[in-house]
Amino acid sequence: MIVTYINSAAQTLLGLSERQSLGRAIADLVVPAHELVDLCERTLDTRLTYGLREMCARVGDRELKLDCRASPLENGAGLLLELVDTDRDLSVRREAAFVAQQKLSRRIIRQLAHEVKNPLGGLRGAAQLLERQLPDAAQRQYTKVIIDEADRLAALVDSILTPGAEPKPSVINLHEITEHVANLVAAEKGDSVELVRDYDPSLPPIEVDRNQIIQAFLNLARNAMQAVGQRGRLIVRTRALSNFTIGGRQHRLVLSAEIEDSGPGIADELRETIFYPLITGKSSGTGLGLTIAQDLVSRNGGLIEFQSRPGCTVFRIRLPVGERRAVARTPET
Repeated sequence: MIVTYINSAAQTLLGLSERQSLGRAIADLVVPAHELVDLCERTLDTRLTYGLREMCARVGDRELKLDCRASPLENGAGLLLELVDTDRDLSVRREAAFVAQQKLSRRIIRQLAHEVKNPLGGLRGAAQLLERQLPDAAQRQYTKVIIDEADRLAALVDSILTPGAEPKPSVINLHEITEHVANLVAAEKGDSVELVRDYDPSLPPIEVDRNQIIQAFLNLARNAMQAVGQRGRLIVRTRALSNFTIGGRQHRLVLSAEIEDSGPGIADELRETIFYPLITGKSSGTGLGLTIAQDLVSRNGGLIEFQSRPGCTVFRIRLPVGERRAVARTPET
């Protein structure tokens, strides 16, 4: 079975260009291919359409579940073979659910922020009063830390409460973000945690709010560090994807910033709600880190998605190139 035509979606699925695909046997592109070849031969022999569901196969360096359908061409020469990545199809449906619940998540976060802001003011005032009572300059350094941290948290709360806050985009290389976060991870990780950089050197520039995406990616990276604990492996990866769908909209080119960890994976009961506020699998977690990260990425027209199994969890920030659009913001109290 030789490939004589391949569309852009199939090129993305197989990770091969048209030039790399044409003239090659299907058995060279999908492994193992015996079920697929049998499907095609039955179609050619009978001139009928046949399908195959959830075929496990390796495509490049990825393990996929594929729904396959072979249909005879009307002119009698050859057949049309359709391949659908069922995991990706499920991911698209999950993305639609993420987008639908983001507005509710923002409202909950803002309500929480209101609750946090009032005690922060009291904390800062008490620290100022205490500072005036301390004769020792060295002791006043501690109250200065309290005041500075209260101011920092208040500024963060204000940024969350500000309705209509828009990103401040600039044209950058995505590696400015991943490398900044990788350096922070390198300084914070344990000695027995391996940090690997796997960058695609051909990435084009992208227009995003640098600080917002750094904060989002840092939240993901710190979650990954907590997942591996004192021993394990972290991989910071970048990739470019063509004809990729985000939230039901197809983009010609999407860049991906990824963090992979070798931790125990995400519990099944958390997978569908992991981006909801106050949902966490950690005893000391607030359940806001992923919600805030998803919101920051969505403001830049992107989305965070993940895959997880024991020993391998990957969170990916997907950002469209040349099509940045801010999420519509409405005042909420």
